[in-house]
Amino acid sequence: MIEFDVSTDSEGIGIVVPRGRLTMVSAPRLRELLDGLIAQGTVRIVVDLAETSFLDSSGLGALIAGLKSARQAGGDLRIARPTEPVSAVLKLTNLDKVLRPRDSVESAFYV
Repeated sequence: MIEFDVSTDSEGIGIVVPRGRLTMVSAPRLRELLDGLIAQGTVRIVVDLAETSFLDSSGLGALIAGLKSARQAGGDLRIARPTEPVSAVLKLTNLDKVLRPRDSVESAFYV
């Protein structure tokens, strides 16, 4: 089971925190959340992966779809604090070059 926390900081940056396994079961919910933020005008989004224990291809697809949607709306999607298993998947798929992990949520847009 996975839970998502969604918030917006004082700079208008959306923060999504998936807690658990981001798989084919939970990826559609992540897409909905990201699309909802973008539809509300929050086009700069950070997905904090510090509490994401596992990521499969569906989870990657949801992140890439969110990235594409955010960029089409004039913003960006960035990831922060991936766990070791998530980092391994990103490196294995070379998506760490597209979704460059940041050390913290706060520094995702201010590096």
